[in-house]
Amino acid sequence: MISQFARDLTALRDRRGVLFGLGGVALLAGAVGKADKGPAKCLLTPAETRGPFPADAARGPNALAFAGINRSDIRSSFAGMAGTAGGVPLDLEISLIGAAGACAPLPGWGVYLWHNDARGDYSLYSLPNANYLRGLQQSDAKGVVRFKTILPGCYGGRAPHMHFEVFSSAAAAVTGEPALLASQFALPEAPCRAVYARDPRYGDSLGNLNEWPTARDFVFRDASPEELALESIALEGDAEKALRGTARISVNS
Repeated sequence: MISQFARDLTALRDRRGVLFGLGGVALLAGAVGKADKGPAKCLLTPAETRGPFPADAARGPNALAFAGINRSDIRSSFAGMAGTAGGVPLDLEISLIGAAGACAPLPGWGVYLWHNDARGDYSLYSLPNANYLRGLQQSDAKGVVRFKTILPGCYGGRAPHMHFEVFSSAAAAVTGEPALLASQFALPEAPCRAVYARDPRYGDSLGNLNEWPTARDFVFRDASPEELALESIALEGDAEKALRGTARISVNS
């Protein structure tokens, strides 16, 4: 069986091939965010590989075409599929801001979020009969989207992370318009270790994290401190009961 890590590497190679095939235009667009001379909060969130498991029709089934994908609580499967993801609950709040001008909130934009479960599996791929831990939300008047999910586990070759894509609206996402940004969130190691050490549902996650911390992760290791801050979720709460997370996405508007 091909490992999750091997598939991640393949996806990264594919993405780089596409970028160079476009004559570096997409790479140049990413560099603009990294070279932004404005305040740190106005830096563009860097684009990253969408990963091999987006289920947005680019690879595999299209979760965005399923009735009910527009939802806040993503812990259970939907649209007739089975399964609920076990793990420490995580209430995640993501703020969208425009990098131009005053970095104002962006209401009415769409965010598609997905990630692996406590043991490192992705629904619709290694778990083909489940579609949990996937959901789409449209930002409110304050530019905020909220998801109820679980803390993801850590599988071999990757630090704990989540994937997301940003669209001009939730309707744009479900009608097949291309994402305006594909990227990933890193999760802080200390609270992840606390959960992994206590909860048997996370399997080998603690050992995997010890071997593959964020500093070694192929997606995040070349990020500047400012970029990594933009790509990270801040966590607080009780490692045994529930966690709260906050993050920000900064895009051209």
